[in-house]
Amino acid sequence: MQSVKSAWPATEYWILRNRRYWRTQLSAALLTPLLYLAGIGLGVGSLVDDNAGGVHGVDYLGFLAPGLLALAALQQAFEESAWPVIGALRWWRSYPSQQVTTLSTVDVLTGHLIFVALKVTGTVVVCAAVAALFGAFDSAWALAAVPAAVLCGIAHAPVVAGISISLRSEIQLAAFYRFVFMPISLFSGVFFPVAQLPVGIEQVAYATPLWHGVDLCRDLALGEAAFAPSAGHVAYLALWAVAGYALARRMYVRRLEP
Repeated sequence: MQSVKSAWPATEYWILRNRRYWRTQLSAALLTPLLYLAGIGLGVGSLVDDNAGGVHGVDYLGFLAPGLLALAALQQAFEESAWPVIGALRWWRSYPSQQVTTLSTVDVLTGHLIFVALKVTGTVVVCAAVAALFGAFDSAWALAAVPAAVLCGIAHAPVVAGISISLRSEIQLAAFYRFVFMPISLFSGVFFPVAQLPVGIEQVAYATPLWHGVDLCRDLALGEAAFAPSAGHVAYLALWAVAGYALARRMYVRRLEP
């Protein structure tokens, strides 16, 4: 609690910085799930439902929507932990300016990640509301998928922040997005069951934290969650969050402290 309190001024900086863009960000948070659900959930979903009877006995829209919650959390975590980290270090010089104050390097990192967690939470809530309007959820258990998706985003944010601050070029971050982030987004069970992937790729998909987030959200939203698998997913995502924070802390200290 004390570390959160000492880092809060850094969080306030990010809140104040983003207050001018909240309308644009809210529009994006609404439009993205709307397009996914309309184009893929209803468009592609009608073909899947007519020809295959849905996915594992569930209509495709109901299959897709919980996965989109986890994907939205991942996307928001990446957007707020990648380019803004480089910007705060090089373009706006926010990090060095914060270090001149009483904030420590760890406070700078923690404050930024708290803000990321707040943004992820808001994005997931909006995405869940849009999915509910589409009739994608049949059970009140879908509410439990919201904190599960937030945990998925939190599991990724410190890892991305640690990698971003260690990169020497923006081109490296673009390559990371293209060759790591995009494949993970496509092949972690959001749009189709991972079991349909070739052997080898399937096992890699099971190791990604996004798959654990997707599977947890889907089980909860469909009311099919069992204690042991759900606890395993939560533990795996929490492990990524803790290990990622340790990695990010080390990278921030190495980069920001002489």
